[in-house]
Amino acid sequence: MIEIDFPIEFLVKGTPVSLQAKRAEAREEWKEIVKAASTTAIETPHMVSDKILAVTIYYFPEEAMQGDIDNIVKPILDALNRHIYFDDNQVERLVVQKFEPDRVFEFQNVTQTLQDALEGKPPVLYIKISDNPHEELR
Repeated sequence: MIEIDFPIEFLVKGTPVSLQAKRAEAREEWKEIVKAASTTAIETPHMVSDKILAVTIYYFPEEAMQGDIDNIVKPILDALNRHIYFDDNQVERLVVQKFEPDRVFEFQNVTQTLQDALEGKPPVLYIKISDNPHEELR
């Protein structure tokens, strides 16, 4: 088994399912989509990490987002339990932001994965997981 080499980045195509979604099946399907998307960033088979982590989630919706940004977080984090990390309580730092089409923002120091999200067709999520929860605080 191979240890995960952090940081990892990946994209999830589609509209995130809210924690408050009425259909439990929709939440479970979304978790499987997130988990499957993460496999592009890690080798298989891999060990589940026990490190303290930071997670960055950028959401690029097709139009103004319906609902609250905080409601999309828990299903995403839960999808990675026992796959990337043992439990989402290992996440010490969480950054979540939406970038709606009418709110232009210019990124600096863009990785190829983030560039793919910026140039791709929305809706898409960019997710980065790092084992350095203080990386952006310096």
